[in-house]
Amino acid sequence: MDVHIRGYTDDDVPDMVRVWNTIVRRGMAFPQEEELTVETGRGFFGSQSHCGVACCDGRLVGLYILHPNNVGRCGHISNASYAVEPSMSNKGIGSMLVEDSLGVARDLGFRLMQFNAVVQDNASAIHLYEKEGFVRIGTVPGGFRSADGEYRTIILFYHEL
Repeated sequence: MDVHIRGYTDDDVPDMVRVWNTIVRRGMAFPQEEELTVETGRGFFGSQSHCGVACCDGRLVGLYILHPNNVGRCGHISNASYAVEPSMSNKGIGSMLVEDSLGVARDLGFRLMQFNAVVQDNASAIHLYEKEGFVRIGTVPGGFRSADGEYRTIILFYHEL
């Protein structure tokens, strides 16, 4: 399996929207409730500091978005979100995306990466982030409303760049 990560192009947006919406629909990871269209996806992905895509055999199978976590005096902290096509789960693509995003964030001048809302039930994401060196900051009970309407605990993480 030959997977490589690169910056996205406008031609990638339809596939990025497809993969992104898969995660939104599940309602257990991203805070967004509305699915993207290709048009809104262009604006959304275009507004990020960087978007990386994972391609395997010429097919887009994952992506990440990278942007400031806050502004001004906290603008040196980045934030990222990751999405991998479900059929490509557990193949190391998530690790590749996280590692690439950490390098890009560093190159863009960020000093830290912080995740604000990792759902406690998302065991694979938690395992990945801890494997990649992220540190738990704490939890927020009931900080995430899942698609089934239940409020779930979220975990905050950070990583020094």
